[in-house]
Amino acid sequence: MYPMLKPALRRAWRGRNTVQFGVTPAHAVSLGPMDIATGSFLELLDGTRGLPLLREEARALDLSDRHVDLLIGRLASAGLLDDPRAGGPEAESLRRRAEVMDRQRPDVASLSVVHHEPGSALRRMVARRAMRVQVRGAGRVGAAIAAVLSGSGVGQVEVLDGGRAEPWDVSPAGLPAASVGERRDTAARRLVRRSAAGPAPRSARSAEAEQAAACGQPGLSLIVVAPRDGLAVYAPAADTAAPWIASGTPHLYAGVIEATGVVGPLVLPGGTGCAGCLELRRADADPQWPRMLAQWRSGRRGAVAACDLGLATTVAGMAAAHALSFLDGELPASAGARWEAALPVLDWRSERVGPHADCSCGAAERTEGERAFDSGTAQDTMAG
Repeated sequence: MYPMLKPALRRAWRGRNTVQFGVTPAHAVSLGPMDIATGSFLELLDGTRGLPLLREEARALDLSDRHVDLLIGRLASAGLLDDPRAGGPEAESLRRRAEVMDRQRPDVASLSVVHHEPGSALRRMVARRAMRVQVRGAGRVGAAIAAVLSGSGVGQVEVLDGGRAEPWDVSPAGLPAASVGERRDTAARRLVRRSAAGPAPRSARSAEAEQAAACGQPGLSLIVVAPRDGLAVYAPAADTAAPWIASGTPHLYAGVIEATGVVGPLVLPGGTGCAGCLELRRADADPQWPRMLAQWRSGRRGAVAACDLGLATTVAGMAAAHALSFLDGELPASAGARWEAALPVLDWRSERVGPHADCSCGAAERTEGERAFDSGTAQDTMAG
């Protein structure tokens, strides 16, 4: 191991014998007691020295080998250490691609703050490059999401949409003005390629994904539903999501409707509430909802959507961040929940989208089964 203090975390002395690593409460860690000699030793943890050389240089500071080993252990346990040589052969191969690493150095730094194990940041970046994500929609929100995911290292980003790009589809983060009149899916594919830090390796399309594609199966890590019509996000149709539920494909909704931004829910089939659960819960709360929804869905709309550029870009960024968090192995706050913010106040609020007992997705049955199992386990434990 070549220990390196994570450079993304700023360091400061809180007092004479306590050091704080990191600024914000979400990721800051304080360690003490810390004397001046140990503080000087911290400067040596830059990833250029192995443990034997570190112990040797520490002796010049009157620090024992045991002191060094204990300090390294404490720093590692606190998630403050990285190893610039860790991550395996695929990570080493990525390190050699300077043009890719220079573009994605901030992303790797962010991953190093969130994920504590040495080398885990680069391992997750390698994993992203093997993933396949589908974005459904190439408007102001969808195109920007696709660009961010591609630029963040996702190996395959597909964009599905119909028709030709209109002037109101253009945005600084999405389709350029030159794409007006071009097929939306063609323009979006070009945007994805231009946003990527480099071409995805052939291994990004695994044997399993190749076989799934050949059999007509999704083979997707995630679907992001970001249609130009925000109603399809605010009140998503259960029939549209049925194939994703059946195949177990996670999907995340994001969009803007009538100057209101929506992110979520992230649906984990069989585990969280889905579009059908959301529709049933709304009907429970408002018996007139199904009647109005049928009118909204069947009515013809000729007006341009009320999709403020700043709000659309905010929704796209937030949705992309939630998607990346999920792809990196975490459950973001949109899992089984919806986040909304309306202009002009932009006060983000969340609403749980729990499984509904009458929905065919089966999430409610699984939830009840888990509760019963947990209850039985707790009783057995108390009886024991």
